[in-house]
Parts: sequence; structure tokens; C-alpha cells
Amino acid sequence: MRMRWVTATMLVSLAVPVFAQGAGPRGPVAAKKPYQVTSPNGTREDEYYWLRDDSRKRPDMLAYLAAENAYADAQLAALKPLQTKLYEEAVAHIKQDDSSVPFLKNGYWYASRFATGADYPVIERRRGSATAAPAVLFDQPAMAKGHNFFALSNWSVSPDNRMVAWAEDTVGRRQYVLKVKDIATGRVLADTVSNIEPNIVWAGDNRTILYIAKDPVTLRGYRVMAHALGTPVSADRMLYEEKDDTFQMTIGRTTDDRYVCIAVQSTVSDEQRCAPATRPDAFTVIAPRRREFRYAADHLGERWIIRTNRDALNYKLVTLADRDAASGVAAWRDLVPASDTVFIEDFKPFSGFVAIDQRAGGNRMIRLLTDSGRSVPVQAGEPAYRMGLSTNEEPDTPWVRYTYSSLVTPTTTFEINARTGERRTLKVTPVPGYDPSNYVTERLWAPARDGTRIPVSLVYRKGLKRDGTAPLFQYAYGSYGYSTDPSVDPGQIGLLDRGVIYAIAHIRGGQEMGRRWYDDGHLLKKKNSFTDFIDVTRYLVAQKYAAPGRVAAMGGSAGGLLMGAVANMAPQDYKVMVAQVPFVDVVTTMLDASIPLTTFEYDEWGNPADKPYYDYMLSYSPYDNVAAQAYPALYVGTGLWDSQVQYYEPAKWVARLRERKTDANPLLFRIDMEAGHGGKSGRFERLRQKAEWQAFMLSQLGVAG
Repeated sequence: MRMRWVTATMLVSLAVPVFAQGAGPRGPVAAKKPYQVTSPNGTREDEYYWLRDDSRKRPDMLAYLAAENAYADAQLAALKPLQTKLYEEAVAHIKQDDSSVPFLKNGYWYASRFATGADYPVIERRRGSATAAPAVLFDQPAMAKGHNFFALSNWSVSPDNRMVAWAEDTVGRRQYVLKVKDIATGRVLADTVSNIEPNIVWAGDNRTILYIAKDPVTLRGYRVMAHALGTPVSADRMLYEEKDDTFQMTIGRTTDDRYVCIAVQSTVSDEQRCAPATRPDAFTVIAPRRREFRYAADHLGERWIIRTNRDALNYKLVTLADRDAASGVAAWRDLVPASDTVFIEDFKPFSGFVAIDQRAGGNRMIRLLTDSGRSVPVQAGEPAYRMGLSTNEEPDTPWVRYTYSSLVTPTTTFEINARTGERRTLKVTPVPGYDPSNYVTERLWAPARDGTRIPVSLVYRKGLKRDGTAPLFQYAYGSYGYSTDPSVDPGQIGLLDRGVIYAIAHIRGGQEMGRRWYDDGHLLKKKNSFTDFIDVTRYLVAQKYAAPGRVAAMGGSAGGLLMGAVANMAPQDYKVMVAQVPFVDVVTTMLDASIPLTTFEYDEWGNPADKPYYDYMLSYSPYDNVAAQAYPALYVGTGLWDSQVQYYEPAKWVARLRERKTDANPLLFRIDMEAGHGGKSGRFERLRQKAEWQAFMLSQLGVAG
């Protein structure tokens, strides 16, 4: 994932080159052309800048990408049987006619179900009872027909339960289209709005829909608009415009449905304004924005509950009584004080208690806090695991739904009674042909070079000998404070059954160990993420979990940046690396405010207009640091329509690697011409895509098919 995204607006325009058609054993050779990237802090050559084409239609660029795909096809042809086998094994571990746990909202039970062989689920609801006759809201298999890509990202039912609005994307660029239909008749209304964020909120009048309009160039959501059913889009009212382009925006309703809230956030600042759902134009700011001040507010009963970092590095919960709302921050009262060891990730208010989603010791867990002050921690029985709040739409209940998973335990949905402590199992995700008792999970602590202990979640098949001969597959992300939590992946069971050890390195840049873990892995400390990953690899090899010449690494998006940086810094430690939609052209991208996400991310990577940040980014940017040295075998993936990391970043990186690297190891570049940042849509197509790079990885590790 990269929440993320150049223009260098001060670029010299040159004639567009073509690529050399002769691929040879090293792959397609992209033509080089002198091109100057100029910034306030320096000028650099970018001989492959010509690969950027914002229209995505230029014949020479498309021909080059086609040549790369053809080369990948040829190099992977011999692995087709293994790829097919891995895909079939993954599909065999998925219950094809599966369904979700129904949840209750406003008198209706909602659930989704897959039919055998279907890539997309049907979403339906039942009135009054989870066992009543279902009514179909969305037949996604039918909706997806005729589209190479399809995503129904968000949907919302009107308060009177008559209408449903949704956001869909049939390109993969996350420029969603708002649509509405009458549930009883199935009639799709003429009301359609293009280029929006997926957030959709109904006002209390059952005919007004609030949505976020995107800038057509930067794709930044910047205006909250109100659309009245049956009126032209040109008549939509603007309720709020965010003019600071370093902020992102979301909209939603509070838990009690009384308020509609607009939340704007940057890496280091939040501001939330709320209005009664019956009057969604009279917004009041909860607390004004300022740097290094973050908060998120929800409402239930006669009070606001707010998660904030005000005087709390790891966040705390405070309350604000309705009667004191005009007093603002001065009236905030601590509900859950700050802790040095517990990081509050999220919360959900219920009548009589609050469910708290928190982290400690590298694990994510749930705690229930009653209004009387009694604290009920939810217990776990494994060394490395993840709990998370599930769908809890009705606050007037003692039952809290949450999910539990580990690297050996399939995702399980529980509900626990906050009053009695009773726990019920609602669903264990079925994984056909999988027996958890055949696998072992561990939590290790690898020493980083500066003495920091890095948590590592590990899984392998029982009986594997720790003698320094096993192949290792190591994964990490480590950016934006996004934490990587363990779960069973049907697409990776085949790797474990072939003797591969799978490790998640919880490197700095995430928030597994609290907010300081993130602070020590971004901006001018970003290199800690890279060295943490390398040090985890070396520790696992030294402890004989893996053979030194049989280590694979993978990361995607900002984790692809991690792969690029690690490949430059320690290529000798890895036999093969997989970089999916990798953010590898850091400096040039961050110089260009027209590229989606760039302005949001100055507080994540730094603003290269400031020399200290420019110099630091330039010192690790993978594209800028490709050297004349040996690299591991590489599989690089992207999507032509990626809006988070533009396709030309990995295209340029691959071209420069082909030119400069001194080894004969394979370098494959797979471009999905019909997808964006998340790759193929549909559960089976994603597995097919995954099986390709897995087959390549296993072949490089010397693992038999």
C-alpha cells in the first residue's frame, strides 16, 4: 500500500525517443535521452523521463511496455506449470460459496455472499431477521460484466431504507462514479456524479447525498458537495472546500447518526467539523487545526469521545459533554490517559462502555472500558496475533464484534459481552485443506544496528529443521504509520508446504510499537526502515532460520520503495526481490505537486524544496541510486492506471537497472494494462497474478515445484 505520488515543473522539453526493439538476454532496452530535472536544490539527469505519459496513449510508450510484458511472458513460460499449480492450490484453500457474518443496521441485516466460481460477491439484506428472505442490493458479478476492472468501493442506504447510493470504478484509477437506485424496484436513477472519492453520506431528508469531488488533475478530494436527487449535477451545492493541498478529506456520520462530519487530515494535523444530519450545512469545528495536533471525534448520547495526541504521544481518549462543546479543547476531560507502552489505534462508543482498539508489545488487541471504570481486556493465546473491531453499527447492545487472526489461525469473528465477559464465535473463515496444527508461529525480536529490537512475526510448517538451509520469504511495509498484522493467507499456504519460512518484519515507519516507532521511520529518519529490514534478514540467517543464499524479499507501494532502497544498499543479502507498484522515484515525484498524493506527503517524506530534505531523499531514492553493481533477481509489477504510484516510476527504474546492473540475474517487469494500484479486481484474478511472481520467486530460491 502506498497512501501516496512528479512533475518537476521546471523540466526541459525534448523530443520523445523510442526504445530499442532488440531485447536480448537482459530484456528490452529503453532509449536514453538527455533530460534535465531542475529543482531549487539541484539539477539531475533523468534519461528515462520520456516514459512518462499522463495520457497513457502515446504509441512509443505503450510499445515499450508491451515489449516488457512480452519479455516477461517469454522468461516465465517455463514456469507456467508451477504458476498454474500454485494458483490451483490457492483456489483450493478458498471456500468458493462463502458468505459474511450478517450485521444489523436500522432494522435490516446486511451480508455478502460469493457463488462458486464468482470473482465478486452479491450484497443483500434481510428485514427484521438474519434468516428472513433476502433482497439483493448489488449483484456484483452482473455489474462487473463487460468491464476488465470493477470495484464497488462504498455504498450507503438512505435513513428511510428506500434508496442506496454507491461509488464504483471501472478503470482502476480510483476516480469513482456516484450512482443511486430505488431498492424496491431496482431502478437506477439518472443521478450520476463522476470523479469523486468513495465516501458517500445521506442527509436526514432522504434525498440529499453528500460526496467529495476530486480535482481532475491531482485527483485530490477537495470539495464536499451536496446533491439533491432529481436535480442536475451543475446545481449541486458546495458545503466545504479544503484549500490547503497538504490535507486529505473524508466524510461520515457519527455512531448515533445525529451528526455528519467532515474530517480533514495531514500527516501531523487534523480538523473535524460536524453538523446535524438534518441540517448538513451548519458545520461547527470541533477543534481548529495546528501542527502536531491530531484528533478524531465520535458522538453518542450526550457526549463526544475523542482520540487525540494532545499531550499524548501514543494517543489518549477524552470526552466532551454536549453542554460544554462551545468551550472547545479547554473542556476536554481524560477518559483513557496517555501511556508510554500502549498505543490507542481506534475506538467505538457503545451505550455504557467504549471498545478500545490498541497496540502493545507489537500486537493489536481489544479492551472494553465500562462507564463505571471497569476494564476488560480480550485475551489471546498466541505470541503474534491481530485483533480488530469488526462491524458494529448498533451501539445499544452489550455485544462487541471483533476479529482475531494470526499466521496460523484463520480470521475468526467473535462477539464479546462487555457486561458478562461471555464470548461467542460467529464465524471461522473456512480454509479448505488447511490444518492449523501443521504450522508454527513465533514472535522474535531482531536487534537492529542501533540497538533497537525489531519485532518479527514468523510462520513455517511443523517439523522444519532450523539448520540454516531453509528458504526465507520476508515481507514488510513500514511507512505512514501503517502496521502490518499477521493473518492466514490462502495464497501463501503453498509456500509453507514447500518448506518456505514466511516472516513479517515490523520495521520502523509503521506503528506496531507506538507512535515513536513511526516517528523514527519517516522524514529524516526514513533510512531506519531500510536498515531494520536488512538487520532482520541478517538476524534470521544468523539464527539459522534461513540459508544465506535463499532469501526472498517483497514489498509493495511504499514497501516497493523499501525493496528498491534495500536492493541498492544490500543486494548481496537477497537472492530474489519482488517490488509491486513501487514508489521508487522519490525526489522527482515529490517535486511535482500535480501528481496525485504529492502535496499530502511532505510530512511523510519531506518537501524537496527544502535542501536538507532534498539531500536526504536523494541519498536513498532507489531510482537515483541505481549503481553499477550486481542486483538480486527482480520481479517488478505495476498497473497502467495506478493513481497512487504512477506506472512510469517503476518503468524508469527498470530501464535504469537494465542499463547499469552488472549481473546476469533476471529482471522482469509486469505491467497490467487494465488495472491500477491494487492490481486485478476479483478474488481469483488477484490469485492468478500472485501465482506468477510466486513461481518466479520459488524458482530463484531453488524450491522444487
